[in-house]
Amino acid sequence: MKLTVQFFARYREALALDSESVEGEFACVSHLRDHLLKRGEAWQVLAEANLMCARNEELCKLDEPLNDGDVVAFFPPVTGG
Repeated sequence: MKLTVQFFARYREALALDSESVEGEFACVSHLRDHLLKRGEAWQVLAEANLMCARNEELCKLDEPLNDGDVVAFFPPVTGG
């Protein structure tokens, strides 16, 4: 399966990366996140308990199933004022 992974806000800054293509077998968003976390220290930013994610521009939970061609986004919680 081939996915596009996008990073926003402080995650984009910490990783110095807007997006990338990732290939592998990922049953759900949490499996993808686990794969990314194995890349090293900078990637631990994605281990935050309050991490938010979206699949194909729809908010989802980490147990959201993935399909080939999906776009997954990771971003911190949004606060308003």
